[in-house]
Amino acid sequence: MDLSKREINRYSRHLLLPEVGLEGQSRLKKAKVLCVGTGGLGSPLALYLAAAGVGRLGLVDNDVVDYSNLQRQVIHHTADIGKPKITSAAEKLRNLNPDIEIVEHETMLTAENAFDICARYDIVADGTDNFSTRYLINDVCVLLGKPNVHASIFRFEGQASVFYAKEGPCYRCLYPEPPPPGEIPGCAEGGVLGVLPGLLGVVQATEVIKRILGIGDPLVGRLLMFDALGMRTSELRIEKDPDCPLCGTSPSITGLQDYQVFCGALAPGGGTRAEIAAGEAAVRLGRSGDVLLLDVREPHEWDICRIAGAVHVPLGELAARCRDLDPAKDIIVYCLMGARGRKALEILERQGFHRVWNLRGGLRAWIAEVDGTLPLY
Repeated sequence: MDLSKREINRYSRHLLLPEVGLEGQSRLKKAKVLCVGTGGLGSPLALYLAAAGVGRLGLVDNDVVDYSNLQRQVIHHTADIGKPKITSAAEKLRNLNPDIEIVEHETMLTAENAFDICARYDIVADGTDNFSTRYLINDVCVLLGKPNVHASIFRFEGQASVFYAKEGPCYRCLYPEPPPPGEIPGCAEGGVLGVLPGLLGVVQATEVIKRILGIGDPLVGRLLMFDALGMRTSELRIEKDPDCPLCGTSPSITGLQDYQVFCGALAPGGGTRAEIAAGEAAVRLGRSGDVLLLDVREPHEWDICRIAGAVHVPLGELAARCRDLDPAKDIIVYCLMGARGRKALEILERQGFHRVWNLRGGLRAWIAEVDGTLPLY
């Protein structure tokens, strides 16, 4: 028997299900699952996989716990502030289930290490919050022939699917190209209802467990969409694209690429658009009255805090209000973290403004490097 007396007791409610039983629980014990991210999605995902008895659970993360995580990343506690997320998560998972193996990969998943890390696991679960890593996970899973259990969240809405090229479409079949940088803000800039990633992370855990057990109807070829405000779900069928450059009949993508460049976060040479560091921006603002500081955040963010002397024009209104700005002045644009600032930079350049810089790291960098009296949100 593959299960000990203690394990039989621990998983007894699984063993009572004919669809699971001893054989299914043994499959869970032998399974190897990689969770990329231990944040909002990764927290419930990893907790439920550990509780279910997945034998080897790999974690990938290189971030640290801060106060803003605690509203939704339920695997981390107040006492964990400042700890590496992967250390915090691993502690909770080992306390929850000491009978399983937790493997810590304290790193960012990159094109250089993705093959080596993902090849060690049967299933990869994508709990990330950025497009460059989503495309990386998709591509490495297709090239390795592994299922990619995916979820994403945006404010009050979420999506989940299983991308498995052997049985259906991949992520590129649904999204051939990433959105322009800054068009879809992440949680750190756009906000998110705290319970939403919990719901979607549980969906991911369910799909992983079903895949291991070989039961039920998986989300392959289906995109589950959830609207928390309306408490409604809907479903979109996804067809495999025969012209997909990765999983189609004549693939042109046969290896990994620079996903920061592919998603527009970096220029092909590795550089960024015109940016200025917070310290340099403070010096320029202090010595010249001809520098305009432009805040492109939303009105409710402006109410929380702002840099003294800034002019407020929300990003969505910027194109229509460019004529109110003086093109002869140097303009330093800022948002919360920098992504919307880059979008504002493009809008201003198209309108004939050529002396424009984006504050690198946005308001958060300003608070960290220049004015720590402002509240961090």
